[in-house]
Amino acid sequence: MTVIVAGAGIGGLALALSLHQIDEDVLLCESVADIKPLGVGINLLPHATRELAELDLLAGLSAIAVKTSELCYYTKRGQHIWSEPRGLAAGYRWPQLSIHRGKLQMALLDAARERLPRERVLTGMHLHTWSQSNGRVTATFIDPVTGNAKAETDGDLLIACDGIHSTARAELHPDEGPPIWNGAILWRGTTFAPPFLSGSTMIMAGHEHQKFVCYPVTEADAKTGKALINWVAERKFPTDRVWRREDWNRAGVLEEFLPQFRDWAFDWLDVPALITSAAQVYEYPMVDRDPLSSWTSGRMTLLGDAAHPMYPIGSNGASQAILDARVLTREIQRLGPTEAALAAFEAERLPATSKIVLANRGNGPERVMQLVEERAPNGFDRLHDVISTEELSDVADTYKRIAGFDMEQLNARGPIVVASR
Repeated sequence: MTVIVAGAGIGGLALALSLHQIDEDVLLCESVADIKPLGVGINLLPHATRELAELDLLAGLSAIAVKTSELCYYTKRGQHIWSEPRGLAAGYRWPQLSIHRGKLQMALLDAARERLPRERVLTGMHLHTWSQSNGRVTATFIDPVTGNAKAETDGDLLIACDGIHSTARAELHPDEGPPIWNGAILWRGTTFAPPFLSGSTMIMAGHEHQKFVCYPVTEADAKTGKALINWVAERKFPTDRVWRREDWNRAGVLEEFLPQFRDWAFDWLDVPALITSAAQVYEYPMVDRDPLSSWTSGRMTLLGDAAHPMYPIGSNGASQAILDARVLTREIQRLGPTEAALAAFEAERLPATSKIVLANRGNGPERVMQLVEERAPNGFDRLHDVISTEELSDVADTYKRIAGFDMEQLNARGPIVVASR
């Protein structure tokens, strides 16, 4: 019995490793011929790092990441709005990790190649189409460069982890159209610079229409005193602005956003210096898709960004893909590689992730910055004249519950997957 996994991103790799953990045969097929550590920084929340710990991966990942200790919100003038402890500092049993996405992917890939038989991890295999009959599913793969046929593979299940432009999703919902752009453009980069605040702080400054986010993804070097700082500069435009298909390799142009951040040199962080010192800047439109009524057709289902692409708000994209992988593995362990397992997976994860997609459209926990901007656009003398501690706390706590990382519940619940090995 074989589970075919199309896509070796974070979700696909987490699924392949999880299926191996319960002794399920898995064939992992990645579109790209040569997987490289692309991207910039991401955050993994404690509900995701718990799952990586249960895959015996956390120690290795912690060595190439920063254990985030606090999240702080500021205004566009650098005035402090709200801080909360994160990860271990907040009382979770597992850390929040700030890590380079490429390093995370390569660490998961190395683990997959070490644990799975060599012939079960294939590259240069782009999912082209799929069909099913007689209790089996057939996946057809092509060469991503030439378009020539490469393989036709039968299995018990096909799990499409092929991203926001998913082939399987397009076949399942042919009239959906392209991803939905909300008018925001993200310029992303990494810069070697001295750590700021606690040295393991994630900050967000600004408001809905102009925002800056940054956090270290490495510890400070003992000789230079500098860490690799991941940063995101965001501006929101009218949605009739022309934008191009998103990817992680399109170079950003400083003149298109740096002038709007020239005055953001705070006493605790020099934003323009971070931007101008980056080796390279990438441009990325903020897009998602509407929640679907179904991810599944018989023996095929969607997972991760193929199922529920969401705005990069609240640090949830990669974390939710990992949770998808673990829940699906649990259901396959319980019900076998069957249609019933896919139905049970969808019944739990589709409504849960749909709530997050919609919450992120409402700015998620970052809504506190917009509330302060609307109430005190010229700054404030006393924060509590603008917004109460109770309102700030309620925004943060509500999002944790929606996204599934309420601390007490996470610390108390049992494991999602009981390993066979």
